[in-house]
Amino acid sequence: MITLTLTEIAQATGGTLHDAPDPLVRVTGQSASDSRNVDPGGMFVAVSGARVDGHDFVPQAITAGAVCVLASRPVGVPAVVVPDVTAALGRLAQHVLTRTANAQVVALTGSAGKTTTKDLLAQVLSRHGETVATPGSFNTEIGLPLTVLRASESTRYLILEMGARHQGDIAYLTSLTPPSLGIVLNIGSAHVGEFGSRRAIADAKSELVQALPPVAEGGVAVLNADDDLVAAMAHRTVAAVVTYGTGGSADIRATDIRITAGRATFVLHTPQGSASVALRLLGAHQVHNALAVAAAAHSLGMATAQIAEALSAADPVSAGRLQVLERADGVTIINDAFNANVESMRAGLHSLKSLAQGRRKVAVLGEMKELGDASRAAHAEIGRLVGELGIDVLVTVGTTSEAMALSDAARLSSSPPQIESAADPDGLLPVLHGLLKSGDVVLVKASRSVGLEHFADVLQADMTAA
Repeated sequence: MITLTLTEIAQATGGTLHDAPDPLVRVTGQSASDSRNVDPGGMFVAVSGARVDGHDFVPQAITAGAVCVLASRPVGVPAVVVPDVTAALGRLAQHVLTRTANAQVVALTGSAGKTTTKDLLAQVLSRHGETVATPGSFNTEIGLPLTVLRASESTRYLILEMGARHQGDIAYLTSLTPPSLGIVLNIGSAHVGEFGSRRAIADAKSELVQALPPVAEGGVAVLNADDDLVAAMAHRTVAAVVTYGTGGSADIRATDIRITAGRATFVLHTPQGSASVALRLLGAHQVHNALAVAAAAHSLGMATAQIAEALSAADPVSAGRLQVLERADGVTIINDAFNANVESMRAGLHSLKSLAQGRRKVAVLGEMKELGDASRAAHAEIGRLVGELGIDVLVTVGTTSEAMALSDAARLSSSPPQIESAADPDGLLPVLHGLLKSGDVVLVKASRSVGLEHFADVLQADMTAA
């Protein structure tokens, strides 16, 4: 990372130093907006949210080793005080980018698969140059600038995941960190309750390709040719367009796709040649994520064989995204509970079936949030899919009408599963205690707000101890 003095931070953010006897003190560690994640020598970013005020956690951040605070009021320790912490953090990210002489910003967005694809891309591009990428899903106006602060003078690729809950969100993020290469993965149902329609979601995601520089300045838009709404974005950018997909017209494509024990192999084709890929990541949908990575890497000058080798060696990185956990008693847990929408729920269930290979399949499913008026119908669709795929046991979590729609549809399907339920995550473990047996494969999936994000780890630890 690039070290910054308190004076430099104040100048970059337009802030004022308070309680700082030595303005030349340097920030040398990773900065964070969570006091538990501040590194020694780092800066604590005190964000005031709807539920929590970061200023209340300044003592914990200082104890953890923070040397200063970016704050909206004096806090009794060295601080850069600004009117708006979020805006100031964005300005600081812009300043840091000017200190990275050769960093190329690669941004990606989409309704599903952003974090997994970002993790894949980081592992692939790290073979081509020093790479810094968004940790986890730090894809907001707070997380993205914090990622930029991790860059150093020698960073070659800065990979930034960009999320959107409103029109204009991605436009703002790209104004802070203008990308030269942008990837749009897909347009699905995530946040359709907020946006109103998939087309409106596409409009929001297209802000990324609209922000790219023209062909003459090296701009490249990487678009999913198999998603009509994404493919149509070719008309909304002045950058060069590189497409990927499974059809013959895609610039980067996959053939001979095979799924064995939940993992895909395929032949990767680029304009420069072909090579075989064997993914370690779970799920047939990972083929498209890998193709997006291949298209970006190819555009950045990597050879086809090198891309295929790197994709085949890449491991899952971020927890809660089709993460496979093995239990001592022979139960396999698929932790996919970081978040959920219709598309990722389908992918999770298909992965469960493929990985099980004849073993008993148990789906622990919570609600998919932010689906608006389509919510009950979407849950019913997933319930029917549970039956169609021959899932043996369905355990629903929650007492909402959506949970009922899910279980009712599964019960009425052509091949109804055994159905159990838990009112909330706290009641789930007792249900599974009396249900699971050696050899079972268990999928844990729900939107993050349901509270199942860490349940798979609890389940694994509980049963291992038993």
